Amino acid sequence: MKILAVCGSGLGTSFMVEMNIQQILGELGVQDVEVSHSDLSSATPGDADVFFLAKDIAEGGSHLGEVIILDSIIDMDELREKVTAVMKQRQKI
Repeated sequence: MKILAVCGSGLGTSFMVEMNIQQILGELGVQDVEVSHSDLSSATPGDADVFFLAKDIAEGGSHLGEVIILDSIIDMDELREKVTAVMKQRQKI
C-alpha cells in the first residue's frame, strides 16, 4: 500500500506530513506501507492508493482517487485519527 502526502509546492509541508504519517504508522505497528510526498501538479492517480491533502488544495486533487482532507496539517490528533481510520479500512490494523 502507498500513501502520498501532497501540498501545493511539494517541499516542506508535504514532507512534514509524510514524516508525521510515518511516525503514526510506527506507533500503530504498521510496517508494510510506503509513504512519500509530492507537489499537487506532479501527483497522478497511480502514485498512491491514498492521498493526504490540506483542505486548501483538496479541490485541485479531487482527480487523484481516495483523498483524505486535512483541516490542519499540523494537528497530529487529526492526522492520527485519519491515518488510523484508513489503516482500519484497509485492514492493516
